[in-house]
Amino acid sequence: MFSAIERPAAPPPGLGQIISDFGPLYASHGFIGWLFAITGPVAIILSVGANGGLSQEIASWIFGVFFINGLITLALSWRYREPLVLFWTIPGTVLVGQSLTHLSFPQVVGAFYGTALLMLVLGLTGWVKRAMQLVPMPIVMGMVAGVFLRFGLDLVRAVFTDFAIAGPMVVLWLLLTALPALGRRCPPIIGALVVGTLAALLFGKYDQNASLQIALIHPVIPTPSWSLAAMIELIVPLAVTVLVVQNGQGFAVLTAAGHKPPVNVVTVACGIGSALAAMVGGVSTCLTGPTNAIVVSGGERKRHYTAAMVVGVLALGFGLLAPTFTTLLLIAPKSLITALAGLAMLRVLQTAFVTAFRTNFSLGALIAFLVTVADVPLLNIGAAFWGLVAGFAISWLLERADFTAASGA
Repeated sequence: MFSAIERPAAPPPGLGQIISDFGPLYASHGFIGWLFAITGPVAIILSVGANGGLSQEIASWIFGVFFINGLITLALSWRYREPLVLFWTIPGTVLVGQSLTHLSFPQVVGAFYGTALLMLVLGLTGWVKRAMQLVPMPIVMGMVAGVFLRFGLDLVRAVFTDFAIAGPMVVLWLLLTALPALGRRCPPIIGALVVGTLAALLFGKYDQNASLQIALIHPVIPTPSWSLAAMIELIVPLAVTVLVVQNGQGFAVLTAAGHKPPVNVVTVACGIGSALAAMVGGVSTCLTGPTNAIVVSGGERKRHYTAAMVVGVLALGFGLLAPTFTTLLLIAPKSLITALAGLAMLRVLQTAFVTAFRTNFSLGALIAFLVTVADVPLLNIGAAFWGLVAGFAISWLLERADFTAASGA
């Protein structure tokens, strides 16, 4: 079973080697990658948690996905001398948000453990590559587009209902995106956060009655509930968002930069990280695409691992102070969080649509999208799962030629 685990190509670097490989460029890339992770992606957790009726669990969730994954990032990046930043599945978080409308949080946590076990088995056996190919990517991304659509619609609504906050955020995001030279100095999502925060302060939109103080995390340890309906609804879709959507993107980013990420080791790490994060109510662990893209965006390839380690160290601090940062974001106006989450998801939503409808399996992808957007649960199992089932079934019936082409037959 353990023969599938990839061995490091070289011994781990000592402290002197790490210091030698480190530098201002890698520190800045690590900082920007971390800054990206604590803005838009965290806003998505807050949005999902608040809509799902969570309160204290949100800070514990954020602690889990930052502190635990920060430790794993440090360990893997050091041991393999590769930039391997692990955080949490954003599409999986959105998927959980849908499930919290009809499942209890303990039932969702039980599914987190089930997902962790599945990924651990797939990684240890080396089956992960074959498992990633079972459901065609366009159908998966059709489901993902259906799940993500709400964030794009909420962004539009935020602009119309609270233009004083959301309007400047969108304008600056567009400006920084349209002018790459400026965008490299200040990532668009960071600029949107800054201008949105300043606008909220200027117009007195922050909750004046809330008290903000520095506080360390006291994790909430939820008792899982083993619900068959929750397992069926969440385990496979969550594993798909990790292994196909998120890890696939992360592997592609790192490979394009000349790295050789250990697929099975990362999958095992995702399983372990998911189990540990579930202990404090956190969603499943994944190899992040955007943050790894920032980490490898410049400098010498052999020194990129130091930027990943910077991300890991900063993630530890953010996780320990999760209550402080969570309170700071929760007292912000809803339009700020909604607009920030929407802007963070725009490119991902665009990629989901392009991948879903660009070439093959487009009808199956459309059915997966429509069933997911309809958000009608069946047998107490959420629409995202049925979107995958319906999309695959329709493609199998009406797009057999695409399966033949995909198999190379």
